Amino acid sequence: MGSKRLLIVLICCLVVALLIGFLILRSEKMSASTPVLAEGSLAPDFTLNSTEGEITLSKLKGKTVVLYFYPKADTPGCTKEACAFRDLKGEMTELGAVILGVSKDKMPAIEKFLDKYSLNFPLLSDPDLKVHQAYGAWAPKTMFGKTAFGVIRTTYVIDAEGVIRKVWRRVKVNGHDAQVLEVVKKLAK
Repeated sequence: MGSKRLLIVLICCLVVALLIGFLILRSEKMSASTPVLAEGSLAPDFTLNSTEGEITLSKLKGKTVVLYFYPKADTPGCTKEACAFRDLKGEMTELGAVILGVSKDKMPAIEKFLDKYSLNFPLLSDPDLKVHQAYGAWAPKTMFGKTAFGVIRTTYVIDAEGVIRKVWRRVKVNGHDAQVLEVVKKLAK
């Protein structure tokens, strides 16, 4: 009976060790697949559907672009962030900047969000997450001890030549609009 118990304990230990190894490899693979675009690098081009028709980043050359990724339309943090950018739109336009909000939501949810809060800038739909992934805004997140992929609230300021000048990852909404405006002002000089 004692050798049977020992065999069961050894098998359980082996299974646990294999599971831990698998989780470590999976975690490393998840991290490696998420690019982090550096300030000074060229912003990847994209074309997405938006509340104002199809938008292609390269067609905005000559303007500063505030490109922000938000997790879900009409949720408290995303609403606060969008309304803060809405309130700055006039000043951003005077500085030669455009604001683009990107989420994985489909167009009907995005259009409802835009109308509900009178948002005055284009919101883009990236349901297949290709642009999120290119910009490192779709990445592993850990919540309550579990790791899963999700949207990382991220903002990029891209200059008139298409070069990334500032990146904020894991954005805290309070005061973020003022930080972005300060960078846009510096680029306008």
